[in-house]
Amino acid sequence: MKLPVRNIKGQDQGEVQVSFTLVEGGRGTQAVHDTIVAYRAAQRMGTACTKNVGEVAGTNRKPWRQKGTGRARAGSFRSPLWRGGGVVFGPKPRDFGKKVGRKTRQLALRKALTERLKSGDVLVLDELKLASPKTRDFIEVLNQLELSGTALVVVPRVDENLVLASRNLTYVEVTTSDFLNSYQVLRSDKLLFTRDAFDQLQARLTD
Repeated sequence: MKLPVRNIKGQDQGEVQVSFTLVEGGRGTQAVHDTIVAYRAAQRMGTACTKNVGEVAGTNRKPWRQKGTGRARAGSFRSPLWRGGGVVFGPKPRDFGKKVGRKTRQLALRKALTERLKSGDVLVLDELKLASPKTRDFIEVLNQLELSGTALVVVPRVDENLVLASRNLTYVEVTTSDFLNSYQVLRSDKLLFTRDAFDQLQARLTD
């Protein structure tokens, strides 16, 4: 498979060959699912915390005597039935992380990229360099490329001007080819690679 390469004005600049092995058919679907579930689970803080009966502040004194008052018997001010009492089976701080093997993660990324390539959602630029960190300059580039909806921009290394110009756009995410993951690939409507970033990613997928 070959992809056309364009410049920031939308003009053709040749082609780039897809060298990594595409994942066809149903293979890799479970790997994508496992990887994305693990990624989203890792984003959870896991800091929710409640106090049980033994942790709630309060005395051990019996609220009133057992018999003779006409009221329901009670043995503690910290009962879960009472306002301000302990919480039964409430959440405690925990780690939601899940382990996914390196080969599974790589298979998931290849599968996700294969589907986006087949759908025609991947664009390759010869280079993407901004003279200044102005958002309107970056928006002009996106308009030249006729991009609509959300976009993921993948560059070979961090470019300060690009990061500053795009950080105010909620529909654009910038990452590097080293940190690209399956969730990012599937999340955006369009994927915009520079030629160098695409070459780096292919080298990473053929290891």
